[in-house]
Amino acid sequence: MNYQWYPGHMTKARRMMQEDIKLIDLVIELLDARVPFSSRNPDIDKMGRDKARLILLNKSDLADEKSNEAWVAFFEAKGYCVRKINSRSGAGLKSINAAVLEACHEKIERDKRKGIKNRPVRAMVVGIPNVGKSTFINAYAGKACAKTGNKPGVTKGKQWIRLNKGLELLDTPGILWPKFEDQSVGMRLAMIGSIKDEILNTDELALNLIRFLMEHYPGRLTERYGCEETAQEALTVYEEIARRRGCIKKGQELDYTKTGMLLLDDFRSGKIGRITLELPKGETEEQ
Repeated sequence: MNYQWYPGHMTKARRMMQEDIKLIDLVIELLDARVPFSSRNPDIDKMGRDKARLILLNKSDLADEKSNEAWVAFFEAKGYCVRKINSRSGAGLKSINAAVLEACHEKIERDKRKGIKNRPVRAMVVGIPNVGKSTFINAYAGKACAKTGNKPGVTKGKQWIRLNKGLELLDTPGILWPKFEDQSVGMRLAMIGSIKDEILNTDELALNLIRFLMEHYPGRLTERYGCEETAQEALTVYEEIARRRGCIKKGQELDYTKTGMLLLDDFRSGKIGRITLELPKGETEEQ
């Protein structure tokens, strides 16, 4: 299936960001650590090319650690300041202040030469829907200062948030790009929940996830569901999971939709283990 989702409010948000980015010093970009490439919006690089950059690999607790380190090295090699965080638990958040100073070192030194002292760094927090921006801001600020939700598209308008005398944050709605040139990018975003489940073919998505896990994380499905993976087709494994989890309709018919949502929910919550869906090019062939 084709993965497309570009509601009208995202077009408005993009125009708003183009104006607001003129006001800020630093772009803080949240990526999902399970899909750092797929969860990057190429528009951000274009709009923020003259700004200091800080990349936060959020939900790093859900991605496998070896892959996390590979992505940190990848982005650092490109000149970005990078940190691994988990906004929900607060892991890694204590390193953000130092990271902001590191990313904005040139700006701060430039201000000093001009005799400008104690001007706060103004940062824009950006990221695609459901990447955890509002949860990050709330956790970083230590209070519920941005509305949060577990569905994409909760943040609709911009908010300036003063964290301390040295830093102000501009929250922005999550935006996707109008067209996925690579449909595998759309598929990965659908797997992590950045595209609304209501418009997806859950069966196809779940089958693709099963195929990926059997190839790259063998044994995880057996460990979680007790199903046989060896020499099995993805559909056979899918059906076995349905039986073992009691996803049965009247007449003993398998409930594929219920099984698919169960599988996706287990993946998204980390119940199948720490899984990364893609690695930097050069580390391995793109998955």
